[in-house]
Amino acid sequence: MSGRKLTRGQIVGLIVAVVFLGILTAGLLMRHQGRPENTEAPDFTLQLYDGGTIHLADLRGQVVLINFWASWCEPCKDEARDLEEVWRRYKDKGVVFIGINWSDTESKARAYLQTYNITYPNGPDLGRRIGQKYHVQGVPETFFVDKKGIVRKVVIQPMTAGQLMAIIEPLRAETGE
Repeated sequence: MSGRKLTRGQIVGLIVAVVFLGILTAGLLMRHQGRPENTEAPDFTLQLYDGGTIHLADLRGQVVLINFWASWCEPCKDEARDLEEVWRRYKDKGVVFIGINWSDTESKARAYLQTYNITYPNGPDLGRRIGQKYHVQGVPETFFVDKKGIVRKVVIQPMTAGQLMAIIEPLRAETGE
C-alpha cells in the first residue's frame, strides 16, 4: 500500500455506492418475496370470457401454466403468439394454459385476445384477487404448476416458445403421484 488516505469525497462516494447496492439487492430479493414457488399453488376459480369457469383444483394431474397479462403491456404482446403456439402444441397432451387478465378493461382484453388469436382459457382478475394470492407485481408473470399442484417455476418476463417448452417438458415427464 502506498499510504494514501481517502479523501472525504471518496469516502462519501464509497458509502453512497454501498448503500445503493444494498437497496438494489433488497429490491431484487423483495421482488420474489412471497411468491408461491415450490409451494402448493393458491387455488382460485376464474370466470372466463367465454362464459365458463375454471377451477384450479380441478386440474390436478395436469401441468398448468398460469399467465398474468394485460392488453396495455408491451412485453405481453411480445409473448402472446409464443404462448398460443405452445398451447396448441400441448393442449391435448396433459397441459392446461390459463390466461389471467390483470388490471384491464374487458373490451380491451377481448380485443387483445382476438388480435393475437388466443384460444386457451382466459378471464379477468376482478379486484386483482388472484394476483394477490400469487403476489403478482406486474405483467407478464407466468407460473408453472406441476401435476401435484405445486408451483415449480415463476418467470417474471416475456417468454419465447423455446423457453416455455423447456419448462413444460420436464414437468410433463414427471409422474403425478
